[in-house]
Amino acid sequence: MATTSMRAAVLAGHGKPLQVKLVPRPLAGRGQLLVRLQACGICHSDVHIWKGDVRPPHAPEPFILGHEGVGVVAAIGEGVQGWAVGETIGVPWLHDTCLRCDECTDGYEAFCQHQRAHGLNVPGGFAEYVAVDAAFAVRLPSDVDPLATAPVMCAGVTAYGAIRRAAVTAGERLAVFGCGGLGLYAVQIAARMGVHVVAVDRDPAKLGHARRYGAAETEVAGEGLEQRLAENPGFHAAINFAPTTATWSAIVASIRPRGRIVAAALVSDPVPLVQEWLTATGVTITGTSVGTRQEMREVVAMHTKQPLLNPIEEIDLSRATDALVALEAGKAPGRFVIRFRAG
Repeated sequence: MATTSMRAAVLAGHGKPLQVKLVPRPLAGRGQLLVRLQACGICHSDVHIWKGDVRPPHAPEPFILGHEGVGVVAAIGEGVQGWAVGETIGVPWLHDTCLRCDECTDGYEAFCQHQRAHGLNVPGGFAEYVAVDAAFAVRLPSDVDPLATAPVMCAGVTAYGAIRRAAVTAGERLAVFGCGGLGLYAVQIAARMGVHVVAVDRDPAKLGHARRYGAAETEVAGEGLEQRLAENPGFHAAINFAPTTATWSAIVASIRPRGRIVAAALVSDPVPLVQEWLTATGVTITGTSVGTRQEMREVVAMHTKQPLLNPIEEIDLSRATDALVALEAGKAPGRFVIRFRAG
């Protein structure tokens, strides 16, 4: 039983406004750490969970969204070693995995079919405190900016994992479809690797950010895009971060023989695929899902050395529903990040 309460935004019904109220503060169970949050980003995955497009087999109690947290260790559970109260810590999508399946033992734990996620299977970060599994907690430098770092816990590592899945190397050409938070991280990561990045989005403002963050070229999504991409030298890889099927034909038009297509957005509707085209081109199509703990360590090191940038819209917990609505409508000005005041 919790000894005190905390402020949290609780899912009371799919698609309904989150209820900001006092709920029992969690305890650090065996193998866990209790985190006092300083910030928590709001991700498009939160929108899918809020709307009910993605539902857990057993809803957590209380049902608190959020998986992009940054805070400090407030308490240490039994059996945990190597952590101290007051250390800076990140709260990622993965709460834990089975650690036994082929995906886990092969180093691809993000594809574990028995994984549990913060904000989906266990209470998440739209709250002042959250309990995390110490084995999956993210160690952060003490001087990180919580607001700028919170989205790295999911959007940043997902973009990094997508770049890794795309297997691009210096001098190759990469098309990034969708320049929201994930796409902008991908642009920066790939550009730092010496990859020639072409950013595609329907929003000129997002393309402006992409150019500032390292994109060599930009393309406005819309009429004529397929032809323009097809006329360019074929791309070695293309990553889709846009939550829509509308990008598919342009992706197919853009990719070169033996190219790699990576799906990074949650798109439930089917897209047309001609198997004869695959046999003629040898194109590889794959998907990516957040990232592993090793990829998280690597992207945190990259962010620490040179911060990964994204337009940040700081909000209070009371505005979490407004942020979800804006994300669903495609009207988010950047990454929404909840700031928690010390109290």
